[in-house]
Amino acid sequence: MSGYVGILVSDPWLQNQFTQVELRSLKSHFMSMRRESGKLTVGDLASRMSRLKVVGENLTEEERASFIQDLYSNLNEEVDFEFFLKVYLKLHAHASARTGSVAKNSSAFLKAATTTLLHTISESEKASYVAHINNYLGEDEFLKKYLPIDPSTNDLFEIAKDGVLLCKLINVAVPGTIDERAINTKRLLNPWERNENHTLCLNSAKAIGCTVVNIGTQDFIEGRRHLVLGVISQIIKIQLLADLNLKKTPQLVELVDDSKDVEELMSLPPEKILLRWMNFQLKKSEYKKIVTNFSSDVKDAEAYAHLLNVLAPEYSNPSTLTVKDSLQRAKLVLEHADRMGCKRYLTPKDIVEGSPNLNLAFVAHIFQHRNGLSTETKQISFLETLPDDTQISREERAFRFWINSLGNSSYIDNVFEDLRNGWVLLETLDKVSPGIVNWKIANKPPIKLPFRKVENCNQVVKLGKQLKFSLVNIAGNDIVQGNKKLILAYLWQLMRYNILQLLRNLRFHSHGKEITDTDILRWANTKVSDSGSQSRMASFKDKSLSDGVFFLELLSAVQPRAVNWSLVTKGVTDEQKKMNATYIISIARKLGCTIFLLPEDITEVNQKMILTLTASIMYWFLKQPVQDKPSGTSDSETTSNSTLDDSASESSIEENGNL
Repeated sequence: MSGYVGILVSDPWLQNQFTQVELRSLKSHFMSMRRESGKLTVGDLASRMSRLKVVGENLTEEERASFIQDLYSNLNEEVDFEFFLKVYLKLHAHASARTGSVAKNSSAFLKAATTTLLHTISESEKASYVAHINNYLGEDEFLKKYLPIDPSTNDLFEIAKDGVLLCKLINVAVPGTIDERAINTKRLLNPWERNENHTLCLNSAKAIGCTVVNIGTQDFIEGRRHLVLGVISQIIKIQLLADLNLKKTPQLVELVDDSKDVEELMSLPPEKILLRWMNFQLKKSEYKKIVTNFSSDVKDAEAYAHLLNVLAPEYSNPSTLTVKDSLQRAKLVLEHADRMGCKRYLTPKDIVEGSPNLNLAFVAHIFQHRNGLSTETKQISFLETLPDDTQISREERAFRFWINSLGNSSYIDNVFEDLRNGWVLLETLDKVSPGIVNWKIANKPPIKLPFRKVENCNQVVKLGKQLKFSLVNIAGNDIVQGNKKLILAYLWQLMRYNILQLLRNLRFHSHGKEITDTDILRWANTKVSDSGSQSRMASFKDKSLSDGVFFLELLSAVQPRAVNWSLVTKGVTDEQKKMNATYIISIARKLGCTIFLLPEDITEVNQKMILTLTASIMYWFLKQPVQDKPSGTSDSETTSNSTLDDSASESSIEENGNL
């Protein structure tokens, strides 16, 4: 996005203070703050900046307000973006001086006295993640010549520069996410091939639930350590928490008393289930406190000592509970874990310093190795009474990851639970159709009064009708009550609207004409036909699409070098169809398509997800500069990035091409 910084900031000094990624992120925060009340004044900054890293985490609202009042006398003065940046930098420097060290969030950046930007990382976390990578990828055929990595060096970031390591790590976390046939694995990759790997990695990371807003392929190529480590941290966390659900570990039903509680348990994020499991086991000991986090509550290592005594009493050491020194107790706890055969990637110092990421990883490892839950099946009969919502859970997953990819203020773990107060839906609507939300009447979380949630959801429904969604018999209260069918219906229409708007913004020749599903279908058939193929898609529910051949031909038509046809199967058997479907998804992500479907959505021809796949390929193709397109492309089918209108260029959705 050349020139983007200059457009946003005219002050040369300010331009030198931030990278483009950081500036875009701060611009997004600024726009969001201003939208909440229509304008932003100096007096508003203390409370509104609470959501910013470092400034929000290391200073209280009162401290921010006092600091701002000392600097500026007119608190009613309206703030523009450049003024906001200057206040931010001053608060940032003040927070850094106050803490006397790096900020709490190790991935946040700190300003030095010069204009050099310093990015800090946690060496403990780096060492932990390196140990994890060495353990899980040490025998990988391609990577073993680079592993084991020495945690005391920066080799991790050098090895990550070609994109292969991160793609492989994603497959360790969620097996089958990336078709490894799509990864470029030559010993020496050219810049194009390296960029393809990073694009595949970022789009696949989004598809397993990572938040990678404002991270681009260039950040990996340049080895920006805090960003690379941030993505690795999320991938490993997803892997470690993968078993914390009733589908993978039905014994978790032991944590609840009846079927109503089972449904509640199923809606909890994995971290919360892990905490509930830990407290469930601790009740069997003499430990009386409730553990509510993986930081301050475990610093003294007492909870760990009791937990391991419950799970593996045969390896206990009486001294663990009698020593007075927390560091010594933490050391004994880790020795206990070693005797259990638990892999551990943290030190006694990490425990007493309350490192949340590493403590979470430690507890997740303990759970994976020995969860101490009953293997009896009588309680698991609860699960048999619950409906098999395979299709619902697949759609919920796709919509959840899509919403999380937009960079809203809150990460959601379950659309049926986390959207009920209406706030994230309003944020999503504002991303999809900038300026549509009336923030003056919106209620910001935490919302204690139920009718305030209904007010938010009423606005969500009203705006849906404004966007011409089909919302017969849907009221705001249906969202508040978590009505699954109606929430999914709303989210599908919101996602589809986003797709069509993205395409409309790119189709400069349409002169504002609405893009329809039929236009997308016709475009796909024309591209495949023009490439010389006889394949055709009758509709987005055409059962012949299940073999994947049409989409491989479409991908080959928009980028001739994209598909290696020697890897494509005939698509006759179920296994062949799945292999083709997996390859299609990875090739599309490798090109730059942000998609959230699963191979089963192709093999079973899920009409909604087939539409998103086709539209995403179309969107990617239309974004390419004319000179990069295959010969024979007509002018009416092309566009350039310069055709985006102002609202499109400022939207993170347009920027990332999230479909």
